[in-house]
Amino acid sequence: MNEWMQWEIGKKLETAAHALERNGFAVTVCPDRDSAATRIEQEAEGAATVGFGGSVSLVELGFPGRLAAQGYECLVHSASGLSADERLAVMRRQLTCDLFLSGTNAVTLDGKLVNIDATGNRVGALTFGPKKVVAVVGVNKLAEDADAALRRIRSWAAPANAFRLKRKTPCASSGQCADCDSPDRICRIVQVLERKPPLTDLRVLLVAEPLGL
Repeated sequence: MNEWMQWEIGKKLETAAHALERNGFAVTVCPDRDSAATRIEQEAEGAATVGFGGSVSLVELGFPGRLAAQGYECLVHSASGLSADERLAVMRRQLTCDLFLSGTNAVTLDGKLVNIDATGNRVGALTFGPKKVVAVVGVNKLAEDADAALRRIRSWAAPANAFRLKRKTPCASSGQCADCDSPDRICRIVQVLERKPPLTDLRVLLVAEPLGL
């Protein structure tokens, strides 16, 4: 990476980190993926149950496998072989786990977390329930403000996720949001965390490399 690109990324992460801290979030800036993975393992120390919010970013960092190999009970609702009832039960357990790990669709330079969700299990756990929440954010998720964040999600992340999840939506075919009425629509809940929820230990890991969608 060119020196000026590294400088630009560093400045944007610095701006976002300061804004998040002003808004009450605990923030750690990780220079690369390896340091982010190590930090997540440190955050998991002492946790009996670890929930996962269906994050591509975490998969790219090697989770939940890295924690499962260390003996943690990992609550993964997307695990193969689960029935619909079993999947729902895992989602509900995630809401009261010791540590909930998730990505976030976007973080703004003025310190907000922006997400669009399908069922609400992820955004629910981000705001209340687990003893500790860690949101992992690659530099590609930074946006100027909430409006820019929502545009990014609708124009890129949501269509890509619909395709990844094999949803029968117009965007999974065209790559463009159609604000559809499909039963498979994944854009159902919009959440903007303007400040840290008062009863949630929510920590943000900003990573100076792209992660996820």
